[in-house]
Amino acid sequence: MTTTPRILHLFLLILCVLSGQTTSSSSSASSDIDAFLGCLSADIPPRLVHTPATNSYNALLLSSVRNLRYVLPGTARPVVIVAATEPAHVQTTVLCGRRHSVRIRTRSGGHDYEGLSYASLDPGQRFAVLDLAELRAIHIDAARAEAWVGSGASLGELYYALGAANRTLAFPAGSCPTVCFGGHLSGGGFGSLARKYGLSADNVLDAVVVDAQGRLLNRSTMGEDLFWAIRGGGGSFGVVLSWKVRLVRVPETVTVFGIRRFRNQSAVDLITRWQDIAPALPRDLYLRVLVQNPQADFVALFLGRCGRLARIMQRRFPDLGMTRADCQEISWVQSTIFIEFFTTAKPLEVLLDRSNKPDYYLKVKSDHVQEAIPRHAWESIWAKWLDEPGTPPIMLDPYGGRMGSISPSATPFPHRNYLYQLQVYSFWFENGTEALEKRISWVRGVHEELEPYVSRNPRAVYVNYRDLDLGTNGLEGNVTSYEKARVWGEKYFKGNFKRLAAVKRKVDPHDFFRNEQSIPPLPAAAKE
Repeated sequence: MTTTPRILHLFLLILCVLSGQTTSSSSSASSDIDAFLGCLSADIPPRLVHTPATNSYNALLLSSVRNLRYVLPGTARPVVIVAATEPAHVQTTVLCGRRHSVRIRTRSGGHDYEGLSYASLDPGQRFAVLDLAELRAIHIDAARAEAWVGSGASLGELYYALGAANRTLAFPAGSCPTVCFGGHLSGGGFGSLARKYGLSADNVLDAVVVDAQGRLLNRSTMGEDLFWAIRGGGGSFGVVLSWKVRLVRVPETVTVFGIRRFRNQSAVDLITRWQDIAPALPRDLYLRVLVQNPQADFVALFLGRCGRLARIMQRRFPDLGMTRADCQEISWVQSTIFIEFFTTAKPLEVLLDRSNKPDYYLKVKSDHVQEAIPRHAWESIWAKWLDEPGTPPIMLDPYGGRMGSISPSATPFPHRNYLYQLQVYSFWFENGTEALEKRISWVRGVHEELEPYVSRNPRAVYVNYRDLDLGTNGLEGNVTSYEKARVWGEKYFKGNFKRLAAVKRKVDPHDFFRNEQSIPPLPAAAKE
């Protein structure tokens, strides 16, 4: 069903009356939205413009919601969702938004842990969402080992396409197949091939971007400063429509294993030893740990055969007790299924499943570890926080290898020289304030327990594990306050934060692309 701008205008006025927001400012906001919709209608088909007055709105909004905390009553929802199918739709939305004071949030897969791609903390915020799910084309050039990938394409779709095109081509990216390219690469993109080939962002060759002026730019026209910023700077500089990436070579056969050790089987000792061993293993070997009551799961991907892996493990980590019987030799594309689902029994087509019925609430904390956490601390954490059935997991991802050999300033992602990254997850299914407070208190409590042993001055947090506990933006004049943004920004980006702000000042000085944790323009007084 489509709705004329006039009918939508009446609908919005009714909402304002029901909300008691019959002030002149709300009337002005409604007028801006009405004008914004009229502007969109000149160049975008009505079927692609979804408002609260259309039957399609709720289904589209929920299609990429991965955290039910941000669709609870009281959460600000977009006044419009534009389901772009071509670059011109994105350009029109940006230009109309600027003209009529409607800010844009861009959503590719909706995996932002704090929902900033489709929701706002400010109940009075008026914003539109640009949904890029249909900008998902994948073009693979196997001969050149390159690919163009739309921001709306999922990692699973790329992995599936690579498996069909060439058994020895891969791309270093994350384990969750429903994560989409746009958000993943804009934050860096860590995955099981990072120790061998670096982050996703380290393998970007070009990109197509719509900037704050509505211009369509590529690497040669955007300049190297903006090209640097979009590869890990968190998506504050424009709308990236597609990415040209370097594909990497992998053997036709790789090896995976999953070994479970319980707490009464020396799991704590093994985790303690893993901290020094895993980052120093050969680059071809990625060994993750998932810690959850009552066990620790050691999950590996090795770019080689089982026999060689068994010899490496016997020499470097004999206490784990890995044998040839633990191995499964499979293709690389099958390994992406194993890393996510802990089984090779699922068909490759599971990588294409984009269906999403949000059914859980989520809060995540993350950090980086420079020196191994002592055994007594792991014992304390386990006894205090992980000793109840059903407690959420702590995930440990090793760095080292290629990660440590790339300069922290090569891309905005600066956390190159740590032993490993850890994430503490809390997810729950029951609704209500009591459950929310209990679960969020749990994850914050675990993180506080870890505080003496993780990064400090500042804390080192991966922007793709966004955490609003770190701080949120405020305004200084009509742009985001640089000093307030530094509170959270230097935790994500360290010394790269100021450079990102300088790029923002250059490409979006009026701060059009703005959210609760967007990069601010660098003030003139802060320039060197």
